[in-house]
Amino acid sequence: MHLCRRCVSLLLSRPLLSAALQPSTHTLHQRSHHILLQPPVHRLTQRHSRETWTPCGRRNLTDHQAASPDVYNNKTDLAEREAEKHIVPFENLNVHQISNQESLSDMGLDAVVRPSPLQEISEEEAIQIQVPSALPPDSFTLKPYVDQSETLSKLVQLGVNLWELEQRPNVGSMLVRLDFHADVAPKLLFLKDLGVEESKLGTILTKNPFILTESLDNLEARVSYLKTKKFSQESVAVMVSKAPYLLNFSVERLDNRLGFFQKQLGLSAEKTRNVVTRLPKLLCRSLEPIKENLKVCELEFGFRGNEIQHIVTTVPKVLIANKRKLTQIFDFVHNTMDVPHSLIAKFPQVLNAKFLRIKERHLFLEYLGRAQYQPSQPNYISLDRLVFLPDDVFCSDVALATLEDFERFQKTL
Repeated sequence: MHLCRRCVSLLLSRPLLSAALQPSTHTLHQRSHHILLQPPVHRLTQRHSRETWTPCGRRNLTDHQAASPDVYNNKTDLAEREAEKHIVPFENLNVHQISNQESLSDMGLDAVVRPSPLQEISEEEAIQIQVPSALPPDSFTLKPYVDQSETLSKLVQLGVNLWELEQRPNVGSMLVRLDFHADVAPKLLFLKDLGVEESKLGTILTKNPFILTESLDNLEARVSYLKTKKFSQESVAVMVSKAPYLLNFSVERLDNRLGFFQKQLGLSAEKTRNVVTRLPKLLCRSLEPIKENLKVCELEFGFRGNEIQHIVTTVPKVLIANKRKLTQIFDFVHNTMDVPHSLIAKFPQVLNAKFLRIKERHLFLEYLGRAQYQPSQPNYISLDRLVFLPDDVFCSDVALATLEDFERFQKTL
């Protein structure tokens, strides 16, 4: 195979980017040689066109010369012989070597070194190898970390609800960073020594995971303060189980809360401890709703101070009850059922009952003609029997009717 000098100069002048992107040299030579040797096409309208020469020495004939077969054949043979003088052997050119070198230099493949996977390495090189972590850098759930984190796996075994905790901002990332032996285990032992039941540890940590970030010194100081106020260790354990955030508050805050209830309600220290032990949330919640409920009981409902004391010591939930619900129940019992303040204060549990139950049972008794709530009148029905008896006992003992009658009456409401 041979290339003309024009093709050789073309190959040497143009850089080859890649052997895969360029046609083969053989194809290029065939195309160029075919173009140079193909017969010229003349337009019949140009009778006196001048002779022109191709780059390889071939001459284009005029229309008159092209009309003669002998002239055409002689000139064609002459042009082919002239072209052969300029053809050099293709084997003398190392075109493949040039294209490979240029393509490697252009693509930068000579800088890529891929060691064999079976090649032995030194200990220093092995130490420098960085193994990617199996844990994802970020996640919307704690599930990928449970199997890899000892802290999370132990918390799951205790009954902690991780799904509930990961819904709260920054709690999931806090738990992942905790060390079980340094941060979690001492707090668990502290709660267990305090008297908290092991079955309640999961519930406590689910409601208040931030207790794991508190120092043991602060936790012990707060428990010691409550003991100085004559709270027994069993009472403190019950309070922590009911209000897990209790031990997150400082000693100053706990002292201010206890002083507020004792002064505002006019209670003795013993009754204050009793109220707080039964409802330890009073020490954790805001004081504004509590102050508002006390004003409602005094100004809107018209209870006296001693009646409010009795209501609070009997049903402490009245202090944190919803104001709208509290007003709705009192209005129905006092104005619709015509129950005086003294009876409501005597049976304050009615203020903590469900409004729908009170309404349905009163209307059923009124339908039967048995709605009598005055102690001085016959067939007297106390408020505690009205509210807290089961439906079947209420129907048989209070309404003197069947449960089916009460259920049919409920459908008419």
